[in-house]
Amino acid sequence: MEPAKDEEKGFSNICSVLQILGAKWAFLVIAELSKGPKRFKQLHRDVAVVRTQSLTDVLRHLENSGIVRREVFPTVPVTVQYSLTEKGLDFQAALKEMEKWAAKWGKSEAGNPPEEQRQA
Repeated sequence: MEPAKDEEKGFSNICSVLQILGAKWAFLVIAELSKGPKRFKQLHRDVAVVRTQSLTDVLRHLENSGIVRREVFPTVPVTVQYSLTEKGLDFQAALKEMEKWAAKWGKSEAGNPPEEQRQA
């Protein structure tokens, strides 16, 4: 395959990932669920900046994308618990790499490494 075609395919893969994870609050929800399974109300308390409907929407989106598992328990009232699927857990390595990148470049001026790195 030509190098340009390989690059196009790589960008296509990245674009498909961003369609899943680009949903508002998706990263925050994944980060919270990486700490362990949570019921909706607990998750909502932990991500207090997210409105109820937005949290519902992002959970549905992540569930449809295979990132989040929704389990319903036949209790009275019904208990619903959310957790990461194997696919969602596998994303943790990528999140850690993104965190490293953000730590290095996130607060720097446009295109310039942070002051500490320029002096090194």
